[in-house]
Amino acid sequence: MKRIYFLLLIIAVASGCRKFVEIDQNTNRTLTYTSDYRALLDNNFTMESGFGQVIYSNDDTRILDVSKQNALSDINQNVYTWQAKYLSEIQGDVDWENLYKVIYTANEVIAGVMDSQRGTTELKETVRAEALVHRAYSYWCLVNIYAKQFDSTTAATDPGVPLLTTPNLFVPLVRASVLNVYNQIIEDLIAAEPHLLDVADFNTRPSKAAVYALLARTHLFTRNFSQAKLYAEKALFIKNELLDLRTYETNASAIPRRLQDPQIIFSKKQAGNYDGIQLDTALLSLLGTDDLRYKLFVKPGGSFSPAFTGFGYWRHRYTFEGIYQGPSVPEMMLVKAEVEARSGNAATAIGILNELRKKRFSTTTYTDLPVGTAEEALNAVVQERRREFFGTGLRWFDQKRLNKDAALQVTVTRSFKGNNYTLMPNSDRYVYPIGDKYILLNPELKQNP
Repeated sequence: MKRIYFLLLIIAVASGCRKFVEIDQNTNRTLTYTSDYRALLDNNFTMESGFGQVIYSNDDTRILDVSKQNALSDINQNVYTWQAKYLSEIQGDVDWENLYKVIYTANEVIAGVMDSQRGTTELKETVRAEALVHRAYSYWCLVNIYAKQFDSTTAATDPGVPLLTTPNLFVPLVRASVLNVYNQIIEDLIAAEPHLLDVADFNTRPSKAAVYALLARTHLFTRNFSQAKLYAEKALFIKNELLDLRTYETNASAIPRRLQDPQIIFSKKQAGNYDGIQLDTALLSLLGTDDLRYKLFVKPGGSFSPAFTGFGYWRHRYTFEGIYQGPSVPEMMLVKAEVEARSGNAATAIGILNELRKKRFSTTTYTDLPVGTAEEALNAVVQERRREFFGTGLRWFDQKRLNKDAALQVTVTRSFKGNNYTLMPNSDRYVYPIGDKYILLNPELKQNP
């Protein structure tokens, strides 16, 4: 069986289905061989896309420099100040479009690869499984950006995002519930697991370790802590090597690119350009100047072009490959540590943190964190997550989910162009507005409050 793959559709699908039903057939490509589907998934330019705008929303970012404030685009100004509306009726949302572009490609592979030619059944099942993982990751991003935080008491009725599981462009874009989106994520990952290698040939391809890591992340965000720990341990059993920052303290140029980075489990990168992001002063204080993550990944604003007052995120400048956002060994360690702390096992949680931190400080400045109460251990885990993932945007999702813990809630305030803005815990502003452009094209797509 041959499937027709329309190149223009892959670009246009996220911008509204029914607008793009008449496509010039001269641009089509026939997918015939298993290798054609493999090539689709190995197109990292498309399939490695993650998220971007939350980098401006989260409290790791603090744009104090007036020149940087004035240089921000209108969209990023709205994102930074948590406006009720980010986009005009003609502007596109790069995150929404890129993530649905990944989903469309994955759906094409899922629907067609088993009927392709010149491939073994085993290879076809592997390629299909990889597509399921890519789809699951994209839906995890979408539901955590454009829907309310998962709450077991309301998830069945809270609007999630359109749940597209076929390449059919004529289906209505009715929003599935948050619960149904999470169920689809878990279903895809579990279905993919038997057909994948423990560790893929390249970390841009899904693997068993990637499946377990994404299940750990997913269950953490649904507060199913026992399952989060289980899958974090399964991921760490396969892959547990850390990038030892002490090795690069005096030779930062040797920091490996993503394909050689031992701690990346599944490579995903930001969508859009986010260079020269000014870092919040509270974050810099939390890091402290002895932390190698500060020494290596923070640079004065004068190091960037254009220059600015303050300090900016530098990690991605070593490889120029983008900001890494996919699941990693440190994340799995921190998931496990968080569950241990929540279970009252303070010593175990702190032990995991110390194991990580030994690779994040010079031997001359490192000291173990002391074991205190379980509450203190949980606070230490939250702080360590912020140190480990600053600059990536992952902090936004932590802020959002930790609002469910009264003791961990944060109120974020920022001043921008002479006006003050406040983001309260559990505010509707933690849910990104859906672009008016897509609602005009698909009226059944309902806006967030």
